[in-house]
Amino acid sequence: MTENSHLPEGASYAAAGVDIDAGERAVELFAPHAKRATRPEVTGGLGGFAGLFSLKNTYRQPLLASSTDGVGTKIAVAQAMDIHNTVGIDLVAMVVDDLVVCGAEPLFLQDYIAIGKVVPEHVASIVEGIAEGCVQAGCALLGGETAEHPGLMAPGEYDISATGVGIVEADEVLQAENVRPGDVIVGMASSGLHSNGYSLARHVLLDLARLPLEGHVEEFGRSLGEELLEPTRIYALDCLSLIAETDVRVFSHVTGGGLAENLARVMPRGLVARLDRGRWQVPAVFGTIAHHGRVEQAEMERTFNMGVGMVAVLPAEDVDRAQAVLTARHVDNWVIGRVEKCDDADSPRVVLEGSHARF
Repeated sequence: MTENSHLPEGASYAAAGVDIDAGERAVELFAPHAKRATRPEVTGGLGGFAGLFSLKNTYRQPLLASSTDGVGTKIAVAQAMDIHNTVGIDLVAMVVDDLVVCGAEPLFLQDYIAIGKVVPEHVASIVEGIAEGCVQAGCALLGGETAEHPGLMAPGEYDISATGVGIVEADEVLQAENVRPGDVIVGMASSGLHSNGYSLARHVLLDLARLPLEGHVEEFGRSLGEELLEPTRIYALDCLSLIAETDVRVFSHVTGGGLAENLARVMPRGLVARLDRGRWQVPAVFGTIAHHGRVEQAEMERTFNMGVGMVAVLPAEDVDRAQAVLTARHVDNWVIGRVEKCDDADSPRVVLEGSHARF
């Protein structure tokens, strides 16, 4: 017996909680998904220290647009349901649809996954969703990072974020100055909660109402968990189609802050967007939250999208064409309001009128 035989074995990265072999296995599993999300401009493959993307000399005066976001506490529902292949779609939606509102075509996205313990199948499932989102958005998944955080996060916990890059000609940037009196506001249907307001939704439905995630909800036609995990609709290609076919003034991506606050961001001084609540259909999940939490309408409207996930402001003469384009792309849409002059510079730039038919 040696002098130090009573001492424990030497420390190792694996003993500290970081499993390099599991990380390599995760890469093997998600590689086929990641390879689906590509574009002709991508140079090289997975595994490099940096992703390479060739900008061909086809732009007159190109501007690069960049956006970074995450999914928020919707992640908690995915973890509780042990369903991990949908939140990646949410992640892509939150990033690329912020890019497209300025007219930029999303080019590529890079993701970051922080996880308590690498379970290769879980990581592969997350990346499967991210890759699917990139395919839906027409952009490449250029690379990413998976970081194991033992001691900081529990083994089943993870969080995800991403940065996306797009491109737009300098003289084709969509901005508030383009909006004119008489323009028409077209709302595009959301797929549900999307990725905003989950702290309130979870508090009401899980803590106050104590509804089980696996329980069937008649109004939804499926379980509560399935409703809450419905992926965020990705509008990027729909918006790019509208840009190609019509004279879009601006878009507004309806995320945190709701419809009025986000539309106000693209309304110039001296103009007001007047919206009619009765013009669009509100998904049942919003009424369920309002009922169980006795949440007032104003609070609902500044927290959730209330059924409208993206807004396009267009000249009146382009509305029929815009609606035809969206309908052909299977996006439910409605004319929800108009832009008017407003002499009071301090008045609200968005006014909601009327009432929702089912809320």
